[in-house]
Amino acid sequence: MGEDRRGTGRRLPKGRERVWLWFALSLFLLGCREEPPPERLRQTPPPLEAQRMMMVERQIRARGVKDSRVLAAMERVPREEFVPPDQRPYAYEDGPLPIGQRQTISQPYIVALMTELAAVEQGDKVLEIGTGSGYQAAILAELTPHVYTIEILPKLAERARNTLRRLGYDDVQVKTGDGYLGWPEYAPFDAIIVTCAPESVPEPLKEQLKDGGRMVIPVGRQWTGQTLYVLRKHGDDLEQEAVIPVRFVPMVH
Repeated sequence: MGEDRRGTGRRLPKGRERVWLWFALSLFLLGCREEPPPERLRQTPPPLEAQRMMMVERQIRARGVKDSRVLAAMERVPREEFVPPDQRPYAYEDGPLPIGQRQTISQPYIVALMTELAAVEQGDKVLEIGTGSGYQAAILAELTPHVYTIEILPKLAERARNTLRRLGYDDVQVKTGDGYLGWPEYAPFDAIIVTCAPESVPEPLKEQLKDGGRMVIPVGRQWTGQTLYVLRKHGDDLEQEAVIPVRFVPMVH
């Protein structure tokens, strides 16, 4: 009766049996432990400057913007400085971002395209309607020291003014007022860029555009279709060229 007929070996004492069971269980649990993710999956996003360079290559140059001065300006101006803190991680994504007051900072490609279409030369006098965050004004200031920009919303105007000063764009003149009326004290302008959409081109802006000047402006209703136009002034005539469909916030007037 002392022999265990279910096996030929002797049974371990109960104490040792427990030890071996715990040892086997530990090995099993170690083998099932979740492996850490590969190093490439734990990588943090590239620094903002690197993201800015990639933005220019992938979103702007790849879409056909060729002006080397515009591309260089887009590489230099830190877009993250013109958005709220909670939007900074998305500063170089391919789209507009909210900046408060129900307004947005435009998609980087649109900023570059409008700047290229305006054909700004060193020394040109440029008027921007719709300062918003101040980003478009900063891009223009990389091309000419004579930049005038109007924002109808006082909080945005003040914030943009402070941001531009903090980043060293001291020559940009920021006015709080109705952009529909333009800025006759400094007219005529070699170029006018409008970053909000009226339903038709404001007459005061036509009058303040210099002979031979260019106006880049979205026109139309926000939800029924807008088109980006380039207007070129020849004497009393305005040559009009449709560029692409767009969607901008409406001009407040």
